[in-house]
Amino acid sequence: MGVCHSKDVSEFCLEGRFIEFVIKDGYKLKGLLLLTADGECYVKLSKQLRFTFDWRLPTGTLLQVIGEKKYDAKTGKVTLKAEAVMAARTETSPAVKQLPAMENTKPKPDKAKATILVCQKSDCMKRGGKALCQALEATLSDRGLEDQVTIKGTGCMKNCKAGPNLVMPDKTRYTRIQADQVPQLMNKHFADSQQSNHSHQVVISNTNNFEPFTKVSAF
Repeated sequence: MGVCHSKDVSEFCLEGRFIEFVIKDGYKLKGLLLLTADGECYVKLSKQLRFTFDWRLPTGTLLQVIGEKKYDAKTGKVTLKAEAVMAARTETSPAVKQLPAMENTKPKPDKAKATILVCQKSDCMKRGGKALCQALEATLSDRGLEDQVTIKGTGCMKNCKAGPNLVMPDKTRYTRIQADQVPQLMNKHFADSQQSNHSHQVVISNTNNFEPFTKVSAF
């Protein structure tokens, strides 16, 4: 008769500083790597958290994670799965406070950032969503807008065949948007911000070789 090895399941709550996201296949968010008082710790994110997590979380942010801990008696492996992630209280243990990442953490600006929503589902990613996210981040950085605009991944926007899909801060929705179309998108929606940050910015005009993206009416 074989031996049955059960898994012990319990709740956990830990605090640590954000190191980096753990990504699978180049674009799928799977979990977080945290620096705790006991060292580096990997925490898997629940499916709901993966679709709603802010990808622009600053390195060194102190987080509190609550979720489910599984212990496999056969392998001795412990798996942590987060069900909730939030900013930790300032009253933390000295060991966590002394982590170097805290010294490099810059306070967030008081002004709320505008948010660009980008679908992170596989159909949109296969149609150019990964390159689109990279182009958005690079363009915001090049134009000095990273402190004013944030990019947030979302779940399915229910228009998979017309992906990649994104929604601009004014709720205007676009489909079939590609990485090389990002500059024109920025010119259209952030012209005022660009003029204040880069008075010499040249607006890229449309050409006959440019395939326009599809605009969907605002929500």
